[in-house]
Amino acid sequence: MNVLVVGGAGYIGSHMVKLLDEQGHTVVVLDNLSTGFQAAVIAGQLVTGDLNDRQLVCQVLRDHKIEAVMHFAASALVGESVTDPARYYQNNVVAALNLLEAMRECDVNRIVFSSTCATYGIPDVVPITEAEKQMPVNPYGFTKLVIEQALRDYARAYDFGYASLRYFNAAGAAPDGSIGEDHDPETHLIPLVLQVALDQRPHITVFGDDYPTPDGTCVRDYIHVNDLGMAHLAALERLQPGQGIEVNLGTGTGHSVREVIDVCREVTGHEIPEVMGKRRAGDPPELVADASKARQVLDWQPALPDLKTIVETAWRWHQSHPHGYEKEDAVGQSPG
Repeated sequence: MNVLVVGGAGYIGSHMVKLLDEQGHTVVVLDNLSTGFQAAVIAGQLVTGDLNDRQLVCQVLRDHKIEAVMHFAASALVGESVTDPARYYQNNVVAALNLLEAMRECDVNRIVFSSTCATYGIPDVVPITEAEKQMPVNPYGFTKLVIEQALRDYARAYDFGYASLRYFNAAGAAPDGSIGEDHDPETHLIPLVLQVALDQRPHITVFGDDYPTPDGTCVRDYIHVNDLGMAHLAALERLQPGQGIEVNLGTGTGHSVREVIDVCREVTGHEIPEVMGKRRAGDPPELVADASKARQVLDWQPALPDLKTIVETAWRWHQSHPHGYEKEDAVGQSPG
C-alpha cells in the first residue's frame, strides 16, 4: 500500500515508517521539521512541508497515489498546551482538519490517527476501558478528542474508514538501535532517567510521593514504540469505509516512577540519584490501559511488554546517541 505518514520524522512516526517499510509498504513522509529530525527518517521518501499547506498536501496525495494516511503530526506536551493553547488548537485541530479536507478532495478515505489516553482526563476506574467517559483536563487531550469526533463525523458523512488509537506511555527504541527517542525539551521519564546515567543531569526529580499508589509515586502504563507501530499496521489492514476503530494501546501493567528508576539503575549499572519534588498539577495517580478490546479487534498484543526490555532498547540507543540525533543533521524534533 502507498502510505503517507505525517509527522514521520518524529519519535513514534519514525518507528512507524521503519515498520511500514519492513512490511513492504511504500512510504512517503510529510514533516515540517519544526520539531523533527531528518536523520530519523531512515526509510521512504521525505517531503518537507506543513499540513496547513493544502495545495502541497493534495500534491503529495496525488503524486504518490496515496491510499492511506497515518497521522503523528501533533504537538504533545501537556504543560505547554496549558500555557500556549493557541499552538495546540492550530497544530492539532486546524492542521489536522486541513489534512482531512485534502484527503477528501483527493479521494483518500483511510486514516490511522494517533490519539491519547489524555482524552479520558482523570479516570473513575483503572484499568481504563474505552467505556470510560472522555473528559480531558488539558488542551492537549481536548484537541485530540476534537479530531476523534471529526473522524466519527467524516466516517458517517464521507465514508471515511478510520482508527483512533489511544496511546498510553510510549517508550523504548528500535531493537536494532537505529532510531530512538530524542526530544528538546525532554519530558518523558525513561530518557530523563537515562540522561542521569549518562551524566547529563545530576539527578532525576520525582514529582510527589504521596499519591494513593503502592509506593506513593505515579503509576503509568509503558508500551514499547514498536508495539504501538504493530498495532497501527493491524489497524491499517482493518480499515473499512464508513467505519471506525477506537481502542486503547497499552500493556495493561502499571509501573510507578520509583519502579522505572530502579529498572533503569539495574539496566545501566548507574546509581541515578533522585530528589523529591512537589506534585505537578493535573497528574493523575494512575493511568493503566485495559487493552483487551485492541487484542480482540486488531488481533494484536504487545511483543515487548516487559519494562526491563523496554528500558534496555532505550539504553542501547541513548548509549550510541548520547546527544540524540546529530544536531547538524537535525532541525528539531518531530511531533509524535
